[in-house]
Amino acid sequence: MDYGVELSEEFEKSFIKLRKKDKTLFLRIQKKLKEIVESPEHYKPLRNVLAGYNRIQFGSFVLIYKIEENVVRIISLDHHDKAY
Repeated sequence: MDYGVELSEEFEKSFIKLRKKDKTLFLRIQKKLKEIVESPEHYKPLRNVLAGYNRIQFGSFVLIYKIEENVVRIISLDHHDKAY
């Protein structure tokens, strides 16, 4: 089952900035977003304060998203030290 995708403003800003700085990482994340739409439960769920959110790690960057009914909300893309 495919899900709809909703991007937060924070994510969009980070993603555009990343496209200018690191094209290969940008393309990896773009490919992974397509995989998230196909099966969002596949990736690691977070705990404690961030319970209900999932994450994917790309080297030192972390993409955080939330699954709500048939929509995947992409929350943020940030360096690991700032993401949590």
